[in-house]
Amino acid sequence: MGIKSIGAGLAAKLVHRMNQSWIQNPISAQERLFKQLIAKGAKTRFGRDHGFSEIRDYSSFKSSVPIRDYEGLRPYVDQIIAGHKDVLWPGRPLYFSKTSGTTSGVKYIPIVKDAMPCYINAARDVLLNYVYRTGNSSFFDGKMIFLSGSPEMEKTAGILTGRLSGIVNHFIPFWLKGNQLPTYATNCIEDWEQKVAKIMQETSSKDMRLISGIPPWMQMYFDLLIDAYQKPVGDLFPNLSVISHGGVNFEPYKEKLFASIGRNLDTLETFPASEGFFAYQDVPDGMKEKEEDNGLLLLANNGVFFEFVPVSEFYNENPSRYSLADIELGVDYVLILNTNSGLWAYNIGDTVRFVSKNPHRIIVSGRLKHFISAFGEHVIGKEVDTAISQTSQELGVKVIDFTVAPMINPDNGLPFHEWFVEFDGGGTPDIKAFAALLDKKMCIQNIYYKDLIEGGILKPLQLRPMQKHAFIDYMRSIGKLGGQNKLPRLSNDRNIADAIVPYMLK
Repeated sequence: MGIKSIGAGLAAKLVHRMNQSWIQNPISAQERLFKQLIAKGAKTRFGRDHGFSEIRDYSSFKSSVPIRDYEGLRPYVDQIIAGHKDVLWPGRPLYFSKTSGTTSGVKYIPIVKDAMPCYINAARDVLLNYVYRTGNSSFFDGKMIFLSGSPEMEKTAGILTGRLSGIVNHFIPFWLKGNQLPTYATNCIEDWEQKVAKIMQETSSKDMRLISGIPPWMQMYFDLLIDAYQKPVGDLFPNLSVISHGGVNFEPYKEKLFASIGRNLDTLETFPASEGFFAYQDVPDGMKEKEEDNGLLLLANNGVFFEFVPVSEFYNENPSRYSLADIELGVDYVLILNTNSGLWAYNIGDTVRFVSKNPHRIIVSGRLKHFISAFGEHVIGKEVDTAISQTSQELGVKVIDFTVAPMINPDNGLPFHEWFVEFDGGGTPDIKAFAALLDKKMCIQNIYYKDLIEGGILKPLQLRPMQKHAFIDYMRSIGKLGGQNKLPRLSNDRNIADAIVPYMLK
């Protein structure tokens, strides 16, 4: 055991003890944070526009500050870009995190100096909590790979601007710099395929012990290693013990990733975004004893005061808005943020469901804009992820990636949900058997879908097997290959479905 792993073990005990106060008292932590945010916000243009000086509690806040998305916040961001200070938060942002939106084009999410420790400390706690729970700190003595965006930045009105993963790259502690791969120069490569190929060259002979990234791009890296060396990834990296992942549901990728490695590993799920770091997996895989252990610990003291709006009410004129004190288990909520970078009643677009109140744990159930409800069924991401994972496991089939869209006006017969699925190696299992079981699983996941099938409104789903690398080729064709870009699981229209028809198996 090396010096770093010994130090990590000691730090894990200290961080665990420090975090217990807010973990055991999350409502109090949120109430304190709310007061701090309002006091700071009162000194800003947004705060003056919304009467922050008169806000005394959460109830009065809801009356004064409507929910908004990026388009609703854009006028204030534009003021920051125009050179004004004290707009959303006192002073000027330290960074803009540059993201792409489906309707807003490029989004510039402000990150202020006060907020940076929230991203860094949460990332630290993910690993140290794992060390505390399992006793495994050996990965600190080897190499760690972070599949991330470029750390190079430009300036927007004098404010450093880049991808969040690239910004965070500048804050990796000095004592971990020697563990980090790839090199800075490789991380700066913009073309994702060139970047992954270079990462493979740099890492294939190293003592890799932890890999972090978005699952589909992790699989792309694994495929390159296997093609080059004709052996499982786990043989190349015998000390590899942990995968840290986020961005998309891990389950549909899990079986294929583990098959590529040649053995199962511990996985750590995280829920970060440009707007904040919201939750992480606090119970390691091998220690989960009950259903609620599968959730992610909501970070109640990490610079974000959370609000929750039931998905079923979100498009009402006056939807209910709840603080953490009033949430219910098993309800899908739209996640609303108030952050220490000055995002107020901000709809991030994610939906979550609480699986535990002691402590408060969530699962990410989908994206508000990623659903199918062409016939009133409102199918969400968690439902399709669960259905295809269960189907592939029961039939012993590996799925690489997939997306689903409604077919409202088929050439003949009833409408249906159309599933575009890439299977391992580009081959096909028994398509009829897979589709039939998948449809049964969907009926279990969504009662409205079941009613439509049994009522003769929809016919069972239709499955379209895709060519090898179909979705990689599609993402490349639209200039969104790699980085934090993700293929939407669900679409309520045919835009993606029609575009990927050329990538279907003939």
